[in-house]
Amino acid sequence: MKPEPQSEAELMERAHDIAGLSFAELAEEAGMKVPDNLKRDKGWVGQLLEWHLGAVAGSKPQQDFAKLGIELKSIPISYTGKPLETTFVCVAPLTGVHGLTWETSHVRNKLSRVLWVPVEGEREIPLSERRVGSPLIWSPNQEEEHILRSDWEELMELIVLGKFDQISARHGEALHLRPKAANAKALTEAYSANGKPIKTLPRGFYLRTQFTEQILLRHYISVQQT
Repeated sequence: MKPEPQSEAELMERAHDIAGLSFAELAEEAGMKVPDNLKRDKGWVGQLLEWHLGAVAGSKPQQDFAKLGIELKSIPISYTGKPLETTFVCVAPLTGVHGLTWETSHVRNKLSRVLWVPVEGEREIPLSERRVGSPLIWSPNQEEEHILRSDWEELMELIVLGKFDQISARHGEALHLRPKAANAKALTEAYSANGKPIKTLPRGFYLRTQFTEQILLRHYISVQQT
């Protein structure tokens, strides 16, 4: 793995250096094998980018570039530049949730400063031939922060009240909650509406594609105008 970048400028320089390169080219330099598809290797693209950019956090519950306060997010896009899937933010806490606030939440910490790296995601393009796009650095503006906070508070209230059966994909304008588990047997501890310990599927916070599409649109429109 390349050494950890010491500044945001250095990180962005590395991200620009790999823009336009294929996964095959990047994998060869990293000594990694390109999988046939991502069905069993969902995190492979992220690991490839982490290697080239020098991210050291791995799976720890902190930002990928903790010293810089920056999170790395790859985002598969279509031919027209639209995100093809929701973006995982972090695992949702299901126990010990009383007293949690937006200001100290993992979601806010992860999304306070994000390096977005678009990648070609159309399934008909062989994985080895897909290319990395032009990177952008983003922090939520006041309106985006308000939306994220409102969504988080709504979803966390349902968790605190044990109303897991009421949480659906309809909740949240930008942020939504859905099960995150390898299979239906991977249960975790939580509390029901009457306060009794229960077992339920782990949940994860995800950003909706409509939200990330607006981030990409605003950035690339502003770049074209400069």
